[in-house]
Amino acid sequence: MARLIRPLLLSIRDLFVSAGPFVLLAIALLVVAYHALDPMPPRSLRLATGPEQSAYEAIGARYRDRLARLGIAVELVPTAGSRDNFDRLLADDAGDGVDFGFVQGGTASPEQAREAGLASIGSLFYEPVWVFYREGAPGLRDGRALDSLAGLAGWRIATGPEGTGVPVLFQSLLEANRIDPGSIVRLPLEHTPAVMELLAGGIDAVVFASAPESPLVRMLLQTPGIRLLDFAQAEAYERRFGFLSRVVLPRGVVDLGADVPPEDYRLVATTTTLVAREGTHPALVQLMVQAAAALHAEPGWFSRSGTFPSPGNMEIPLADEAARFYRDGRPLLQRYLPFWLANLVDRMWVVLAAIVAVLIPLSRLVPPLYQFRVRSRVFRWYAQLREIEEDVAELGPHRERPGEVARLIGRLDELDARVERIAVPLSHAEELYALRSHIALVRRRLAPEAAAGAQGDTT
Repeated sequence: MARLIRPLLLSIRDLFVSAGPFVLLAIALLVVAYHALDPMPPRSLRLATGPEQSAYEAIGARYRDRLARLGIAVELVPTAGSRDNFDRLLADDAGDGVDFGFVQGGTASPEQAREAGLASIGSLFYEPVWVFYREGAPGLRDGRALDSLAGLAGWRIATGPEGTGVPVLFQSLLEANRIDPGSIVRLPLEHTPAVMELLAGGIDAVVFASAPESPLVRMLLQTPGIRLLDFAQAEAYERRFGFLSRVVLPRGVVDLGADVPPEDYRLVATTTTLVAREGTHPALVQLMVQAAAALHAEPGWFSRSGTFPSPGNMEIPLADEAARFYRDGRPLLQRYLPFWLANLVDRMWVVLAAIVAVLIPLSRLVPPLYQFRVRSRVFRWYAQLREIEEDVAELGPHRERPGEVARLIGRLDELDARVERIAVPLSHAEELYALRSHIALVRRRLAPEAAAGAQGDTT
C-alpha cells in the first residue's frame, strides 16, 4: 500500500510546486485588490439626529436598532437640528463630524452640497411646518381661528434655536407674505421649553418643522386650548417654493375615536433626506438605504404605502449605491447570503473576474511545468550515464585495464541502485524504465572487457 501511496503523494507535491507561483500570484492580486477596494465597511457609524424628544431622535433610534442586527453600531449624535446636521456633515474634526445626518429641504443649496461632496440616499418623509397657537392670542377673539401667517403680527413666537433650519424657513415664509420681521417677537427656544411656555401662556405660538413621530407634535394636537394653523394657501406655497409640498392632515388620523383632529388641515411640508458625507463607505450607504426602505415604506399621516423612501424631490445628489437600490432593489446575493459575505462577493466579483482572465492564459504553463519537473527527476541521471559511457569508449578494444573496468561497473551498479529508488507517477513510468534499459545497455558494452579481465587474472 505504501508503494502505491508514495507515487501519488509525489505527484500531488509536484503539482502544487508547479502551480505554486500562479497560486501565489492570484493571492497577491487578491490582497492588492482587497486593500484598493476596501470592500468591508466599518463596524460603526455616527448619525446626526436632532434635539431631544424630536422626530429625528425617534427615527434615529429605529435606524440604530435595525443596523445593530447586522453588527453595525450606530452612535446617535444629538444636534440642534437640520442646519446643525448639515454643518456636521461638512466638519473635518472627527469629534464633530458624522457619517450620516437628517437634512430638511431648503437647508442648503444644491451647489453647496455638490461642492462638499455630499450624497443623499433618498427622501424619507414629509416634515410639515406646524404652527401651534393659543386660543385667545392677540387678534383672536370669540374663538376665531388663525387662517394665514399675516395674523401673526404682534405675537411672541418660538421659532427654535439657530441650527434647526426652522428660523431660516420661517423667515422665507414671512418674506413671501411681506410681513415685517420686526412686527413679530421671535424667541430662539428649544422645542420642549417652547411648548412649556406656550402651555403656560408665556408665548403665543410655536413653529416646528417636524415629522409626526415627534411626541411634542402628537401631544399638542390633543391639548385643549391649543390650535393648529390651517395653511389655506398651501398650494400657492408649493408653487412658489420648490422644496415645499402641499400635504393634508386628515380628520381623525391622530385618534379616530376622539376625532382628533376634528377637521382636515392643509399644511406645507419640507422633505427630509438622509445625507451621507463625502468618503462614506459604499456598503454603509447600501445598508442605510435598505434600512430606509424598511422603516419608511409604511403609510403615514401624509403619505401612502410605498411613497417613501424616494429618489425624487431632493436638492442633494443621489448616492450611486442608493440609485442602484432604487433601480434594481436589494442585491441578489444578499437575499441568500449573510450581508458581510454577500457584500464582499458583490464588491469583489469584477476584480475576481479580471484576475481569472489574467490567470487562465498563464495556467496553460502549469501542465508543461509539471511534466518537466517529473521528467527531470529521471533525465538528470542521464548526465552520469553519459559520462560512464564515454569512459567505456576510452577503454578501447583489446586493452587490459581490469581495474578501470571494475570501477566503471561499480559506478553503473551505484547509478542503477539510485534509479531504482526513484518514484514517479505511473503516467511517467516509461521514462524510468527507459533509463534503466539504457543503464543495462552500457553494462552490456562493458561485459566483454570484464570477461577479458577475468580471464587474464586466471592465467
